[in-house]
Amino acid sequence: MPLVKPSPCKINLLLNILCRRLDGFHELETVMYPVPLHDRLTLEETQAGIELTCSHPTLSTGPDNLVHKAARAFLETAAIDRGVRIHLEKRIPMEAGLGGGSGNAATTLLGMNELFGDPLPMETLDRVAATLGSDVNFFLYNRPALAVGRGEKVEPLDPFPVMSRASLLLLHPGFGISTGWAYQSLARFPDALNGRPGRAREMIGVLQEGDLRRLGAALYNSLETPALEKYPYLALLKEYLLAEGAPAALMSGSGSTVFALLESADQAEDLRGKVQARFEPAWSACVGLD
Repeated sequence: MPLVKPSPCKINLLLNILCRRLDGFHELETVMYPVPLHDRLTLEETQAGIELTCSHPTLSTGPDNLVHKAARAFLETAAIDRGVRIHLEKRIPMEAGLGGGSGNAATTLLGMNELFGDPLPMETLDRVAATLGSDVNFFLYNRPALAVGRGEKVEPLDPFPVMSRASLLLLHPGFGISTGWAYQSLARFPDALNGRPGRAREMIGVLQEGDLRRLGAALYNSLETPALEKYPYLALLKEYLLAEGAPAALMSGSGSTVFALLESADQAEDLRGKVQARFEPAWSACVGLD
């Protein structure tokens, strides 16, 4: 019988780039929060091989797809000689800074482990996830987390009351931003490339205090600097959210999604209507975080 698994996304409440490493990656510290919006994966055991289909017509279903890579890595690590058929239903925008692809990869690992009788402990899944991408480890836990290194070293955190009481407004403009471009562009902005260490722990302290406006002042994303310069639409969108009373607004990850945190679902829906009328974003969603 097929196994159906929801595959969530995330926002970055803080993404602080510390430096470019000798291996070409960037050292960072980030605070990520899971968002209950989901793609959907359907997995079914087969005799052999990996068969991947997808509802999105332009997304590759070959060996370069993260779901395909995760499935291959799982089968090899667990020494399983059978195969899997996977269908990915995409609902989360791509190249949006929401980690949809990384969530798909992590959900594939978790789903296949369940499908084949849990042959791998979490420590092994965590190790496999680190080989697939920087955000994949975060999605194994579905909890708020502090991540360091290139993002693969994850410390799960307890939920924060200030977030559980907030409503989240997500806005995607209809175009994506390449993660590779965003990181490479930091070379032109030394202050954003060489951030001040310790901001993530400071952010966690603010989150524990429960003041949404203080949280808004602490939000930070190094990758906003190149992204908002190249895409003024995003800068205008963020400025509008704050001018209309949102206590907190930020671009998530490498973009292009901009989010706002509000005190209530009614405020989020009201602001969503205003933004739709003025900016006509291609996709938007209001989500409770409790």
